[in-house]
Amino acid sequence: MIKAVFLDRDGTIVEDTGYVHKVEDFKLLPNSIKGLRKLGKFMIFIVTNQSGIGRGVYKLEDFKKFNNKMIGELGKHKIKIKKIYYCPHTPEDDCDCRKPKIKFLEEAKKEFKINLKSSFVIGDQKADIELGKNGNCKSILVLTGNGNKTKKDINADFVAEDLLDVAKWILKNDK
Repeated sequence: MIKAVFLDRDGTIVEDTGYVHKVEDFKLLPNSIKGLRKLGKFMIFIVTNQSGIGRGVYKLEDFKKFNNKMIGELGKHKIKIKKIYYCPHTPEDDCDCRKPKIKFLEEAKKEFKINLKSSFVIGDQKADIELGKNGNCKSILVLTGNGNKTKKDINADFVAEDLLDVAKWILKNDK
């Protein structure tokens, strides 16, 4: 079975300015590249809630264009994102794909033979940490994005300054 890292996008990899979707607003967070490069031995996925689509703030095409920009920039540094899972629904829709529900972890497990128990979920929100716990993965809170606001409300396996700090911890603690 394969080990993976599942990352939130906004506030974890890219700057979160609220309903992030415009290519011209694309900005990687400090140490995102360095951290993700260190995690090259893992299969890397993004799992993101995108209620802006469901709320009509932006279109699915905008989300995809933004992701293409991000994938292109990460690719320049030999970082490969295996797949992006996204929930386009609002919290009120009560769908089965919105974090912290584990639908996307289960899909990755099945499609890519992922060992969830040996994998990691990384993000800056309570839902990210709960996703990891619900999916039987290790959970890491990053203090980028909203991490500083949510750190008192969660019980993560590790609290990291940024993705470089995350990568160092994972590589040290990956058994």
